Amino acid sequence: MSLKRVLLIATGGTIASRPAGCGWEPQLSGEQILDYVPELKDIADFASLPLFSIDSTNMNPSFWLLIAETIREYYDHYDAFVLTHGTDTLAYTAAALSYLIRNSRKPIVLTGSQKSIALRDTDARRNLVDAFIYAVDADACGVKVVFDSQILLGTRVRKTHTQSYNAFTSIDYPPIGLIRRDAVLYFIKEIPTEPVAFRLAMDANVVVLKLVPGLMPEILSAMVELSHAVIIEGFGVGGLPNIDGWNLADVAAKLLAENKILVMSTQVQHEGSDMGVYQVGHELKHILGMPEGFTMTPEALTCKLMWILAQTRNPQEVKRLLYQRIDHDIL
Repeated sequence: MSLKRVLLIATGGTIASRPAGCGWEPQLSGEQILDYVPELKDIADFASLPLFSIDSTNMNPSFWLLIAETIREYYDHYDAFVLTHGTDTLAYTAAALSYLIRNSRKPIVLTGSQKSIALRDTDARRNLVDAFIYAVDADACGVKVVFDSQILLGTRVRKTHTQSYNAFTSIDYPPIGLIRRDAVLYFIKEIPTEPVAFRLAMDANVVVLKLVPGLMPEILSAMVELSHAVIIEGFGVGGLPNIDGWNLADVAAKLLAENKILVMSTQVQHEGSDMGVYQVGHELKHILGMPEGFTMTPEALTCKLMWILAQTRNPQEVKRLLYQRIDHDIL
């Protein structure tokens, strides 16, 4: 029985890092990474593509588009894709690819590590083997993150630990499965029925404003002028201060009346927003029509809004597309 063909796309990150003069930085190529894991030759027939090599702090939408365009170019030539990536922005890339490449019957698997693959106590080798085990599974599909033996949905994943090996958590949604004894144990199995769709455009002009007590209303106005959309990370279930001197709600109302795009989200990690609960959010939602992120993760909401704005900047259409559920991004 022939092995499945897997393309490893290397993008840098901790997994590829070596110590340099001013700290660790990506230096290892995809081929060099693979040399540390000789057992992969028994799992898949693979090739590597050194797409770029960056610290993932430097990730931006132009790189997401390059990754997606590369997968589209090689889509008919490989059975699966494994992307090695730095952990700091891996959740953003997973979310972005979930919108740029939809209904993929072929798995697009992101992984990385908290320690370089060159270190003896690294988690990189295990993560890479697990990623390949999932990638060649008959029921693997779509954009997934494989890390610390977990298989996580690209739209639900967040980095929740800066140093521990269990770096990522699936927020308000269970892991798709686990890798156990070199096999895939599924909890949830969903196979796309529609043909794969590549919609490769993003508008990077999205900013996130984290609400803090005492935030000056003028800051919101300035951010709107400098962007195409502002996501406001509010307190609790969502709302804006509306007392004299700190009336962000009035400023938001005026901006919404001018067809500016504002989206309410929450700083709280679990259970999402629900602006209509309290008076500080009720009018914004039910009278002024301000959209909200509900249970979307900050990474998914940001990337989805970038993806939508590349299609339309009509506020009503933006809201409609935002509320269309994609890969369980809204629960």
